[in-house]
Amino acid sequence: ILVKVKGKCTTDHISPAGIWLQFRGHLDNISDNCYIGAHNSFTEEQGTAINQLDGNKGKIPKVARNYYENNQPWAVIADVNYGEGSSREHAAMSPRFLGCKVVIARSMARIAETNLKKQGVLPLIFSDESSWDLLRVDDRLTIKGTDELGPNSQITVEAKHSDGTMDTFVCNHSMDELQVEWFNSGSALNYLRSRN
Repeated sequence: ILVKVKGKCTTDHISPAGIWLQFRGHLDNISDNCYIGAHNSFTEEQGTAINQLDGNKGKIPKVARNYYENNQPWAVIADVNYGEGSSREHAAMSPRFLGCKVVIARSMARIAETNLKKQGVLPLIFSDESSWDLLRVDDRLTIKGTDELGPNSQITVEAKHSDGTMDTFVCNHSMDELQVEWFNSGSALNYLRSRN
């Protein structure tokens, strides 16, 4: 888990605008703002994360890049109405570019959810919102059910804790058959490329 967002996580928390908009056409550069506005419940700070590979605290984009360089996929755990606000594609493009595989939230803004689907990132909603409380800073997540992914299917998530115990919870998704194809292809663009 890269970050467990506490409270609001709008598109401006995920991919702030302002001076960053000069990098709109350069995904690598603009990804240096990824989640810098998000309040991480694990650090009780904005824009920082604990790197589980070395135990050090760092800026979220830097930790995400380190995970990516070490072939370590990562997840985001979010609160209510994840991604509300303006429809900012970089709020989905940057996490995917840095290695995000899944966003699990108590609830999600519709456009943000669709943008994640287009990028091949799995957007999940806790079936029971209280499952948010189960997740700890050094958990290892296993996402089960992606092989049987289909409309109205459910996903089981196993959270293995560092003390050897484990919690399991169920998540829902809103993907239709075409969006499942996007996910299986890695993104909507990959799906379109494979059709030609």
